[in-house]
Amino acid sequence: MQLNQIQTLFLKHQETALFHRYITNKHIEPLLESLCNKTKVETLGKSVLNNPIYGLQIGDGHKRVLMWSQMHGNESTTTKALFDLLNALLNDTALKVILRSCTLYIIPILNPDGAKAYTRVNANAVDLNRDAQNLSQPESTILRGIFNEFKPHFCFNLHGQRTIFSAGAKNKPATVSFLAPAQDVACTVTPTRQIAMQLICKMNEVLQVLIPEQVGVYDDTFNLNCVGDFFQSKQVPTVLFEAGHFYNDYEREKTREYIFVSFITALHHISTTEITGLDYEAYFEIPENQKYFFDVIIRNAKIKLNSKEEIFDIGMMFQEKLINERIAFIPIINKIEKLSSYYGHKEIDANGLEVLDENMNMVEIGSENVFVIINNEKITLF
Repeated sequence: MQLNQIQTLFLKHQETALFHRYITNKHIEPLLESLCNKTKVETLGKSVLNNPIYGLQIGDGHKRVLMWSQMHGNESTTTKALFDLLNALLNDTALKVILRSCTLYIIPILNPDGAKAYTRVNANAVDLNRDAQNLSQPESTILRGIFNEFKPHFCFNLHGQRTIFSAGAKNKPATVSFLAPAQDVACTVTPTRQIAMQLICKMNEVLQVLIPEQVGVYDDTFNLNCVGDFFQSKQVPTVLFEAGHFYNDYEREKTREYIFVSFITALHHISTTEITGLDYEAYFEIPENQKYFFDVIIRNAKIKLNSKEEIFDIGMMFQEKLINERIAFIPIINKIEKLSSYYGHKEIDANGLEVLDENMNMVEIGSENVFVIINNEKITLF
């Protein structure tokens, strides 16, 4: 399928009811209701706080694909892309080949309590992606139950990642990242992993046209408590998707498009190709994610330490806060030191001048600063 066709599908079928970063059951329930007459929608069970966890099935092909999103409640980009995907699959004849070849089972929000509170963990403060062995949480039990019942041939484990990640050790954000999880401690490149790697190679090939050098892979250290590693160990090819940062896209609306492109590319490849796993070696050419970014770096700031003035850089990360059902991005100073090995998504040159807060005091580590003052000029940081 041609890239321009996929981009047209996104523009045509993007779900406009979902936007920005705060996505909960409240936002998706009207959409699921409208889908009831088009596909199978069901309540799989309840979360810790008794919120429903929904699942839906689409397609009637023999290749079964299990997809779940918002296992971490504050990682919503892939959920938006899932509803874009559903709109396209249900309303565009160009994608009928996928529905003829595949049956998809989708859990749009696995962790509704975490989604509502905008936290990574569930209501018991458990990271569901470290609960694959213990199954101590109802959400984990629900996912495992669907895995056992649906018996997928492929699993797509859908996540979002922080803005700190670069695609390798360079000034390129990891806008989309992948992983073919290990299935043993030795990280053996098994036939199952090779199939996952081949899918990632196909998606990377397409994404390089849109976001060159902005695709990364994660370290594959094995942890059987992680859901992806566990499913891979059960001989089911599993791909981790991570929706990351694109320039000035803190709402993750551009990244949403790249995730949609990845979904269509992978599903079309599964539908039209007998994936052998032999074409996997390009996976190892994708750079590994590194932590080389701050949201903002103020370069060459005059800082007074121990009565001595020196020139340092100021590194800031945005703290995401839920305020009135919307996510606000609050700049927090994390480091004041030489940051020559790091990059900022936004960079400001202080030119050797003092950097002051709104009260005209020298900025400090840990402080919140919506703006700073340099040479009597107010500079907004977000």
